[in-house]
Amino acid sequence: MKIAAIALNGQNLRTLILGVVSLILYIILFSNETTVLELSMTKGWGFLVPIAIAFLFSFVHGAFTGGFWDMLGLKAKTRKEPKRWSK
Repeated sequence: MKIAAIALNGQNLRTLILGVVSLILYIILFSNETTVLELSMTKGWGFLVPIAIAFLFSFVHGAFTGGFWDMLGLKAKTRKEPKRWSK
C-alpha cells in the first residue's frame, strides 16, 4: 500500500494551522469550563458567551474540516437539479 505525500502548499498550510487553532480552542474551552459556565449564567449579556463560543468554533472547525477533505482529494458529488417549475 502506497501513501501519497501531501505537498505543503498555501492551502494545506492554512488547513494545518486551522487544525492546530481548533485543537487549542478545545483545550482552552475544556480547561476553563467552570469560568465559561459562570460567565454564561450571569445576568445581562452573559447569554452571549456560549453563542460567541459556538460561532467561533463553528467558523474555525468548519474551515479546517473543509480544507481537510480538500487536502485528501474528496469532493462532494454534485448533480444537476431538474427544473421543477418549467413552463
